[in-house]
Amino acid sequence: MEKIVYIGMSADLVHPGHLNIINTGKKLGRVIIGLLTDEAIASYKRVPYLSYEQRKIVIENIAGVSEVVAQATLDYSENLNKIRPDYVVHGDDWKTGVQQSTRQKVIDTLKQWNGELVEVAYTGGISSSAIQKTIKEAGTTAEYRLKRLKRILAVKPSMRVLEAHNGLSGLIAENTSFTDEKGIVQEFDAMWMSSLTDSVAKGKPDIEAVDITARLQTLNDVLEVTTKPIIFDGDTGGKTEHFVFTVRTLERLGVSAIVIEDKTGLKRNSLIEEQSSQEQETIPAFCEKIKAGKKSCVTKDFMIIARIESLILGTGMEDALQRATAYINAGVDGIMIHSKSTDGAEILEFAKQYKNFEKRVPLVAVPSTYNTIFRKELEDAGFNIIIYANHLLRSAYPAMLTTATSILKNDRTKEAEENLMTVKDLLKLIPDNYDPS
Repeated sequence: MEKIVYIGMSADLVHPGHLNIINTGKKLGRVIIGLLTDEAIASYKRVPYLSYEQRKIVIENIAGVSEVVAQATLDYSENLNKIRPDYVVHGDDWKTGVQQSTRQKVIDTLKQWNGELVEVAYTGGISSSAIQKTIKEAGTTAEYRLKRLKRILAVKPSMRVLEAHNGLSGLIAENTSFTDEKGIVQEFDAMWMSSLTDSVAKGKPDIEAVDITARLQTLNDVLEVTTKPIIFDGDTGGKTEHFVFTVRTLERLGVSAIVIEDKTGLKRNSLIEEQSSQEQETIPAFCEKIKAGKKSCVTKDFMIIARIESLILGTGMEDALQRATAYINAGVDGIMIHSKSTDGAEILEFAKQYKNFEKRVPLVAVPSTYNTIFRKELEDAGFNIIIYANHLLRSAYPAMLTTATSILKNDRTKEAEENLMTVKDLLKLIPDNYDPS
């Protein structure tokens, strides 16, 4: 009887190392590929470039692959117990790192029927990470970036979004990462283009002094040097006909989503105004704006997210829940619930009641004021998108002010330089492939 060989892989970017493992499997028997689902991959690293179905088509057409089955977790056990293969083939690079415990579990599971783990020597000079870096440096397309937000939402319980107010802060949001104690790479999933930080970075008040045309220049600066999806702060969206224009413009540029707040009147930041000069839009009027925006969309990928101001403007929890229901029925793609409460209790209460909705869309939190709540608590409460809306600019200003004051006080730059990066390191932040033309 022909032996059965099981090979688990992500295969997002197929390279000679993958083919070497498959060829080793072919010599041992009939090869079954356990292709990790998007959710399985996202549990320990970035969401794959290609969807599961796209990756499946690629692997099915490799010579020697007999069958492709879905592997829904990083853990092989469920598939191994169903298939009971004679061999599992894998590269020897999983002896350390995030998959070390997975490897041991494979060994323990195979022992139940005297199966064998065959490890293939790591293929030198080939690295998925290096290939991914090259792809990132090559840039992205508007279409791919636009689709990316919904891809991530579909496979991750929650995503982290960091504010970017210029190209440099966009690079920070794009490239900042670390490997946690479990060996899992942690990074931001998307960027937030805030009207507040855009205004402040230009030295202007947050009262719509910076119009959409000026904001598009900032957006373009970020688009040029990054690849991650972008959520755009659209304030009230303006008049309905203006909002339609903005939606079409952002969608064409590759922005993934716009957030509009259900307020009217001259913009004031309600998180810092004791009594906002704005009033809340009527539910029917705001629903009409949502419908007009959705009707203007060219693709199904662009998202319109409604920001509910009821908890800030004092109309209360019941009003917030009523508005959420109405906005969802109007076709909105996400609900942002806003609050200036410092303990976050009302945010969590809203999320609790929101779970009872028959029809739901992704839920968005902006923990700027209730900053003692950890991401995991928001995730467990049901929030799908967590936006850190102004943290980079708020951290940059005090540091720049300290440096400027130090230069004035000491009449030289030595003291200031002690805590600064070198000019050489500063220039390293700029992508090597940047073409100013």
